[in-house]
Amino acid sequence: MEKKIVSNNKKARHDYFIEEVFEAGLELTGTEIKSVRAGEVNLKDSFAKVQNGEVFVYNMHISPYSQGNRYNSDPLRPKKLLLHKKEIRKLDQAVSEDGLTLVPLEVYLLRGRAKLSLAIAKGKKLYDKRDDIAKRDAKRDIDRKMKER
Repeated sequence: MEKKIVSNNKKARHDYFIEEVFEAGLELTGTEIKSVRAGEVNLKDSFAKVQNGEVFVYNMHISPYSQGNRYNSDPLRPKKLLLHKKEIRKLDQAVSEDGLTLVPLEVYLLRGRAKLSLAIAKGKKLYDKRDDIAKRDAKRDIDRKMKER
């Protein structure tokens, strides 16, 4: 079971506290999956919404496939996520709470299928981000001192 990461949303873990992570399949067209396999995916500024019992991811940019000609679709079109009904209900309930949102974390290939890691997340305040940076720097300093000994 080899997982090949295609794209990461680095900003997500910086801007949000990750509460829970779900694995969702992506409903893609033929040329889109070829672009995904080529690694031409950008998750920057992407988000997900629950609408009419279905989950869609918005602003996920999949570049047009170079040999796709007229079969290429809009790179920013909303893509449907494939989840179980129970998971969709849980996501819908979580998003209805104050301050929680659905954030895509990464796109990867698992056994030839495109998957998306979707997280229920809560936004960080500026002081939370500074606190995380301070902890990371302190850990780096400690590791450096231990290595010198």
